[in-house]
Amino acid sequence: MSFSTTPHAISRRSLLGGIAASSAIVMLHPFAARAATNQAHLRIMETTDIHVHVFPYDYYADKPNDTLGLARTASIIDQIRAEAGNSMLIDNGDFLQGNPLGDYIAYERGMKEGDRHPVIQAMNVLGYDVGTLGNHEFNYGLDFMMKVLAGSNFPHVCGNLTKGMLATDPKADELFFKPYVILDKQVRDGSGATSTVKVGFIGFVPPQIMTWDSKNLEGKAQTRDIVDAAKAWVPAMKEEGADIVIALSHSGIDGSGLSDRMENASLYLAAVDGIDAIFTGHQHLVFPGPKDFDGIAGADAKTGRLMGKPAVMAGFWGSHMGLIDLLLEKDGTGWKIVDSTSEARPIYHRDDNKKVVADVKDKPEVIAAVKAEHEATLAYVRRPVGKTAAPLYSYFALVADDPSVQIVSNAQTWYIKQMLKDGSYENYPVLSAAAPFKAGGRGGADYFTDVPVGDIAIKNVADLYLYPNTVQAVLITAEQVKNWLEMSAGMFNQIAPGAKDAPLLNAGFPSYNYDVIDGVTYQIDLSQPVRFDKDGKLLNADAHRIVDLQFDGKPIDPAQKFVVVTNNYRAGGGGKFPEIAADKVIFVAPDTNRDVVVRYIMAQGTINPSADGNWSFKPLPGTTAVFESGPKARHYAGDVKGAKIEDAGDGENGFAKFRLVL
Repeated sequence: MSFSTTPHAISRRSLLGGIAASSAIVMLHPFAARAATNQAHLRIMETTDIHVHVFPYDYYADKPNDTLGLARTASIIDQIRAEAGNSMLIDNGDFLQGNPLGDYIAYERGMKEGDRHPVIQAMNVLGYDVGTLGNHEFNYGLDFMMKVLAGSNFPHVCGNLTKGMLATDPKADELFFKPYVILDKQVRDGSGATSTVKVGFIGFVPPQIMTWDSKNLEGKAQTRDIVDAAKAWVPAMKEEGADIVIALSHSGIDGSGLSDRMENASLYLAAVDGIDAIFTGHQHLVFPGPKDFDGIAGADAKTGRLMGKPAVMAGFWGSHMGLIDLLLEKDGTGWKIVDSTSEARPIYHRDDNKKVVADVKDKPEVIAAVKAEHEATLAYVRRPVGKTAAPLYSYFALVADDPSVQIVSNAQTWYIKQMLKDGSYENYPVLSAAAPFKAGGRGGADYFTDVPVGDIAIKNVADLYLYPNTVQAVLITAEQVKNWLEMSAGMFNQIAPGAKDAPLLNAGFPSYNYDVIDGVTYQIDLSQPVRFDKDGKLLNADAHRIVDLQFDGKPIDPAQKFVVVTNNYRAGGGGKFPEIAADKVIFVAPDTNRDVVVRYIMAQGTINPSADGNWSFKPLPGTTAVFESGPKARHYAGDVKGAKIEDAGDGENGFAKFRLVL
């Protein structure tokens, strides 16, 4: 099989211009235009990581948002189909959880037998051919997920999710879903004749769901390594007659080397013999694209190929439509791929002033399908639960102690002390670990919490705590607390004393892994290298970024034990923090962290979430570092405790740049 590296012959901007114009002339993809008598063009379209974003609306900010929404992505489907003639539409998972619409259905309205979930209602309008599962499909439990999927007009496939223990042979696993489907796709070839192509689709979910959602899955399910499952099932698909095999991989692209039960295994999945093309997701990035995956051996970020095979990752929240175009040629009685192109087509762009400009409009049929649930969600998120006496914002959550993290820690500490009262762990000192979830980064220049003084509604609490995690607590030593903080300090680049405007933040470190631990005081020494690598393995034994760690105003005793309240993701090993795993858990709550924050605010009536300044950077005289935040951060820069922050002008993609004087 050979794959051309010829660049896409059509300008993306010209296509978008054609889409925007009501009288646009359809421009055929080059494969459709040049297909010979024995050739056919097949376009496969991907949505991925929708996270219940059907409407182009930010429920947290309570305002429209032109950068997201399946209703926007859907509006270009008809045009994209028309460019090809022969097309199929797939979803690559993580559609069920991720915004208040999902929470409203799961926690408020519920799902009875026969109900249709709004995201499924929207998808059914669009005529999907097949989908797979993402890790967030399991957040509300297996029963809820199954009720949702029962309303789908298209099949879901997953080849590595088993009922109970793994079998010796992957093909003997008892699976929750069919591992694959082979669909008979009628295609018109270059001569106008119609033929059948047997297109096989196989799906995969990250094995880590067993950690991330252990409370929903333990004793009920198990996961197999993605590549191992593929090696077992792909030959079976070929034996069953699949002309081409398409992998729906809710797994990202990681070039660090193949490892067992790898979370982001799509690069090595592409190397499996018999797989012809890969749809990826999970990482909320774009492939092919200018920067997200540059320098990874085997990943061609310019032409969109993994191990030489066509691949695409279509962003998140409906920001892009992923396209893989295949030129097929009849090979005896079957078909083979002789050429391909890949593209992640956006629904918006930024103008010269870095303002978001929508390239597409809503698809009315999708809006109509979900309108009632959208309006019910608005009423749900606008419901007040208390008041705040100080503003809650996360603009500087990565550079100073922060009110949006502080309120979560206050609530967790309040809750766990009640839960442990009169129990065997009552007399242990309590610490609280919490991270900023909305801190810009891949989410964009508006992806920050910003709640003014006054009423706090459910939408604000959901904004503070994005995920339906549940509360858990671990019992660990002070030395393990220190290593927890050392791992968190991977958020920052090493900065040489005396450096001027050095980049502060490690762009590859997710903000949800930057835990602040309340109840102790400490400083972070940026002149030191990181102590642990991204997998929690000791990298620099002599490196100690965490300095002056104190408890109750005194240097901490490394052997002292603490109860640390956190969430099920971290307590179960999420983020690979050293020595933090399920064996340290001493309390598993039935309540979500978000519900605990709501209860805390209701109990207090009015809260004062001002940060207590328990951490800061160790001074490095004559040294400055720069970082980006939202433009609205300028309103609060002078109020930040324990840090001197200066305006440093405009950043990229709508961000503002700031200088931290160390």
